[in-house]
Amino acid sequence: MKRRTFIEKSTATTLGALIAPRFFNSKKISPLKGNIQPLVVCTWSFDKASAAALKALNDGKTSLEAAVEGVAIEENNPYNTTVGLGGAPDREGTVSLDACVMNHLGNCGAVLAVENIKNVAALAQAVMEKTPHVILTGNGAKNFALEQGFVAENLLTEESKLNWEKWLKTANYQPVINIENHDTIGMLCRDKDGNIEGACTTSGLAYKMKGRVGDSPIIGSGLFIDNQIGGAVATGMGEEVLKTVGSFLIVELMRQGKTPQEACEEAVARILEKNPGKPNFQVAYLAMNKQGTVGAYSIHSGFTYMHAQEENKIIKADAAF
Repeated sequence: MKRRTFIEKSTATTLGALIAPRFFNSKKISPLKGNIQPLVVCTWSFDKASAAALKALNDGKTSLEAAVEGVAIEENNPYNTTVGLGGAPDREGTVSLDACVMNHLGNCGAVLAVENIKNVAALAQAVMEKTPHVILTGNGAKNFALEQGFVAENLLTEESKLNWEKWLKTANYQPVINIENHDTIGMLCRDKDGNIEGACTTSGLAYKMKGRVGDSPIIGSGLFIDNQIGGAVATGMGEEVLKTVGSFLIVELMRQGKTPQEACEEAVARILEKNPGKPNFQVAYLAMNKQGTVGAYSIHSGFTYMHAQEENKIIKADAAF
């Protein structure tokens, strides 16, 4: 055997041995049986959003339709300073929005740094369904929105403008833990057929640098779904979620047999490993597996999530600190 051929075959065999135990010995997933009850979970205490999504599911809509309708409640809420209309602007006073969606087939769509368009989760869905692309950004995303009939409007409310002008006096760029200046709404829905789909939408960090994009519209970071396993969403300091591709990590950990709770805790631990001590930022994860088991975990206490099924309830997640 030629030396080159031997090395190539030996390398392939060695890599296979190294990879197989970790990536191919995944837990066998049992198929769902009996009546499947629709389920909605979303980050933070957005009870009206989770209620709207659950109603949509009970009305027979798909999980993605329900998720997009649910998060739109907050995108349309001018008093929510982290999503849609009324979202906190960048340091130049411009509101820009990010969002992504993912369906049970593994298809996804995302929009980044979009100005003057309120319902960016629906826009991300349109990117997924009506273009050959996964991501559109900036003016390209806005122009596509206008072509699709979305209405352009000024997203900077008077209250948000006053808060921005107040911030300009000190220009102190330090997000506050669990204060709603950077809290995304991420939502996972499971319909009567057991399909899990989701959406994630945000205005990003308050007073960010113009053009800054965090984890929320990035598939695998702010949101990830594998319909055989489950799904996960993230909220908090997006830069830290991006570094560990947090939502994808959680789904893969569930694939290996961890519960949603164990997977969320491990994902937070990965961040803490790289930030020893008690970090001065918040990251929180929310996950659901195929069977409807839910887990949530955050760095600092204070993270809550909605669980809507037989009742629509707020749950406080466990935390590392």
